[in-house]
Amino acid sequence: MEFACGFVYVPPSVTKRDAERPNVAKRSALLPRVKPLRPCRPPPPRPTKSAEAKTPRPTQPGPEVKAGMTSIFYVNPDKAAADSSKQRAPPRSALLPPHMKPAAETPPPLGTRANVKRPIPVYLTLLPGSLLDESLASPSASKEPLPGNPNVLLVSLQKLLSEEAVPTTRGEPASCSTCGSVTDSCYENVVDECYFCQRRELPGAPSMPQGPQDVLFLLRPDEEPLCAADGLLLFCIDISGSMSITSEVTEGGHVVHKSRLQFVLEAVLRCVQRLSERQPDIRLGLVTFNSRVTMHGNENFPSHSLSSAELHNCDFLKETAAGFPTPPPLRQNKHHLRRQVLGLCHGGTTALGPAALLTIEIASRQPGSKVIICTDGKANTGLGDLERENNDARTLLSSTIFYQDLGDYAASRGVTVSVLSIEGTDCRLDELGRLAERTGGTVVVASPNRLHSEFEAIIENRMIATHCTVTLLLPQSLHVRGEKQAGHKGTREVGNVAPDTEITFQFGAREQDADAPPTGNRVCIQLQIRYRQREGHMMLRVITTSRDVTDDGSAVLSALSLAIVQLNSSQAGAALAVRGRFLDARKEGEVQRKLIERAMEHNDSAEDHLYQEWIKTMEPIYRHKDGITRAVTDAGAALFYTMMRSNRKTISLKEKL
Repeated sequence: MEFACGFVYVPPSVTKRDAERPNVAKRSALLPRVKPLRPCRPPPPRPTKSAEAKTPRPTQPGPEVKAGMTSIFYVNPDKAAADSSKQRAPPRSALLPPHMKPAAETPPPLGTRANVKRPIPVYLTLLPGSLLDESLASPSASKEPLPGNPNVLLVSLQKLLSEEAVPTTRGEPASCSTCGSVTDSCYENVVDECYFCQRRELPGAPSMPQGPQDVLFLLRPDEEPLCAADGLLLFCIDISGSMSITSEVTEGGHVVHKSRLQFVLEAVLRCVQRLSERQPDIRLGLVTFNSRVTMHGNENFPSHSLSSAELHNCDFLKETAAGFPTPPPLRQNKHHLRRQVLGLCHGGTTALGPAALLTIEIASRQPGSKVIICTDGKANTGLGDLERENNDARTLLSSTIFYQDLGDYAASRGVTVSVLSIEGTDCRLDELGRLAERTGGTVVVASPNRLHSEFEAIIENRMIATHCTVTLLLPQSLHVRGEKQAGHKGTREVGNVAPDTEITFQFGAREQDADAPPTGNRVCIQLQIRYRQREGHMMLRVITTSRDVTDDGSAVLSALSLAIVQLNSSQAGAALAVRGRFLDARKEGEVQRKLIERAMEHNDSAEDHLYQEWIKTMEPIYRHKDGITRAVTDAGAALFYTMMRSNRKTISLKEKL
């Protein structure tokens, strides 16, 4: 894991409020006690008795006497000089003893300007700068609060899942029953005192975890590994009536008209031919949907179709899919599959929801399987209906929950779902994209003649792990922003992991929290990655590190990684925008943009071209004026989902709304 900067930044306003608490020591007890500075000159001698007898002592001093008196608590020379200039009558000094009378002033020569000097009291002494109290010094630029949040953590899963140089421990680790942190303990699998659960750093509180900082655990060593065979590949193709719409294309110098279904079927046949040459043992299946959902069989098992009320019963659909056989290897089923593809024709409505459920249920038999859904319209039949939302809000809510739960189910079974739509259509990708977001798939809007290349890109993107969950643990004085279990513990359900998967976390101290970590302290941070290998073993990698706490903005800006902050801003902004929260997305991007510009100015950075590319990437978020989810077009939803899956190499996107 990588941090955007080498510190944990706490704004000065939080640390100042922390210093004002009565229980927090401002100065070490080992240092000598600070005493007020005594006058550097002795006071004038007291008057003699004869002078006291001759001097009349009024019972109540009048304003004239008060004006002539010198205050022994001198505060401001300018104010004192201004007050003395208001006095019209000179102070009475005729009755003072001779040694206390002021010396007569000699008038300056004619034509010259008198050099007026303000008298400085004898008890005022200037201290060296090193001895001045920090609270009296003027605030410097480094103590000004930084815009945005530099506390960003990058997790590159491809690097962290490579286990060659990490020692492996068999069995479950010792973990806290409250927060799940992995620490040392004198008892097996029990943590008596947890550093991450303590409220404040009090005497006798648990210390930071000791021992190895990077450990890999084989959680179930006695469990038999799964078969290492490749997962299934299933196409879920829309053959509804809207797939009959044609487009003009040029072939061999002639202009011809092809329907959307023809483009899709040609792309599927090219993939079948290519896979039969390179991966003849892969198991490839086909599911089509219009008013009916058809699971296409093989030479030994006939196809099976469902329709009408059957498309509204989730349990019945799962039972039917469980009874359908697994597709045979492509070398045995290639010719039969080609005949089935060539015999498809368009017509009817769009039962996309039931078809997706059946396809995912079949693919869940083998972890690492892939499902490719290709459609050109909204689901309007059976479960997951997205077309009746204007008449019934409950239908929209139930459909949203349906696709969210279906995505969670696919991720729990190690299935990757990708969604492709044809450009110029409205498929409500903001809802269908939940399947891809949850399972690590892709959301693409493609032109008809580019469907084959998009299919190939999805097929070649191999998963390196499944069932992945990333957990970030912080002390109670810090909190994770924008994650589940909001608090000092954040959990990210990644699901299936591709080689280029990078995720980011943002954390910090709450502005209202009185227990923010004081500057100069050191805090411990723990990252846990739980996943399943392709061979089936459940693994847990635990990385523990520590960072210094600072409120020095200058030090943070000097060590700030702009690429990590930009990636986090893109991912977080896209996650908000795809749900229609454009105001929050713009607000999040604006504060991080100010932080990036501040860092570039501070470091005289020459990465202006990278900054401009990032600005172009964030432009679709700022360009949206509507604040509701329905304003997200399919092209916009595809772009936002792509931004959520971006990494440092692909942060500059070419797609535009």
